[in-house]
Amino acid sequence: MSDQEQPRQRKFQSITASGGFKIAVLVILILLLLIPVSMIRSLVNERSHRAVDAERSIMEAWGSQFILYGPVIHIPIIEREEVRTRTATEGERIDIIVRNKALWITPKDVDIQADFSAEKKRRGIFSVALFSGDVSLTGSFSFERAKDELKENQELQPQQAEIIIGLANQKGIRKIIKADWNGTELFFKPGNRNFQVDYQGNNGINAGSPFNTTGVNTFDIQISIQGGKSLRALPIGEVTRTRVRSDWTAPSFQGGSLPINYTLSENGFDAEWEISYLSRSIPLFWTTGERGEQDSRMNLQSELFGVDFFKPLDHYALNERAVKYAILFLIIPFLTLFFLEIFSRMSIHPAQYLISGLANIIFYLLLLSISEHLSFSIAYLIAAVALTAMMSLYAHSLLGSWAGSAYMGLVMALLYLILYLTLNAEDWALLIGSILAFLICAVVMFLTRKLDWKNLSLKT
Repeated sequence: MSDQEQPRQRKFQSITASGGFKIAVLVILILLLLIPVSMIRSLVNERSHRAVDAERSIMEAWGSQFILYGPVIHIPIIEREEVRTRTATEGERIDIIVRNKALWITPKDVDIQADFSAEKKRRGIFSVALFSGDVSLTGSFSFERAKDELKENQELQPQQAEIIIGLANQKGIRKIIKADWNGTELFFKPGNRNFQVDYQGNNGINAGSPFNTTGVNTFDIQISIQGGKSLRALPIGEVTRTRVRSDWTAPSFQGGSLPINYTLSENGFDAEWEISYLSRSIPLFWTTGERGEQDSRMNLQSELFGVDFFKPLDHYALNERAVKYAILFLIIPFLTLFFLEIFSRMSIHPAQYLISGLANIIFYLLLLSISEHLSFSIAYLIAAVALTAMMSLYAHSLLGSWAGSAYMGLVMALLYLILYLTLNAEDWALLIGSILAFLICAVVMFLTRKLDWKNLSLKT
């Protein structure tokens, strides 16, 4: 080496040996390791979407989510309008234009009773909650308040009235167990006769039900149904009373109205709703044109209420949340190795930091793959123990000290414990994360208070 090259070599060595250079290298390594972290997050999303597709394929064959619209009464109306025209040759001419319309009437009161048994159906490693059972609809209709909707030139056809029950999916019906209208048995046919709510289409059933315009019309209908994942009903009529019972132990009540009371036990749940027409925006009656346009096509998704047959732990959601904390599992182990390097006066190469970072990323891959076959808690325990043991042994090989290995093991164990508590306490996650960040900053400040950053050694 020439005399001119020696000063350059010493200057380069002084730069690479400085604390600032080492810290800059570690920061670059952490940023580079965020690339495989993003790949793990994409893998979690891909597996989650695949699970959703598997659930959808199972549910489509079974009947999909069960959504009940109705019952409502559809009564044809004949509207006659006189149109007068005058010509110079014929004089005044009167033409009668006839239009076909319909009057829709909701129940005066409706009582919905649902009793289901539920179980998980699997396809490969994926599963979805499916249910089956009976739905009973009882109540009454009255013409008293709807008669003011008719105009003088409109003639009601009550003998051609139909009772209609809309559904989200035709496959949700197994059979009609009972169908009574004013003491007479009904014969139901497929279709909802243009009672179109949102994207429902023509799914549902209808039956001829001559309507008594001077008294009360009663109905008692019992249907055997099946569905998956969730049950929804539309609160229609003056008063809607609903009771849902099932042996599913993890319900999640959703929709525009929550139960007025419910009980949960190891045998299932029992929930009750009572909803008045004053608390929502659904009309008690309305008229439509010949094709059922305008008012019969209502956007009422926000009014639906019911229950989801909820999975107590969605391991894909937990995996996704865990990956969001991956940056801590890169920074904290790096800081731990950094301080162990300083205190033990051993030199750790940046490549060895890189290997330790990759090891911590593998934790998420292990967690995802194992949680698809075992419960999330067991998968988390296996992955955390494996990575804690590996990092402890790696620290021993780098530092040649079991004390340093124990420190690394303690830090990793505490880190995994805090992450697990955070994942299972969603409402407290922000608070736990904030406190953890504060404590990490405090520990770093304490440990570096006497550090000579230029030489990476403790000041005497």
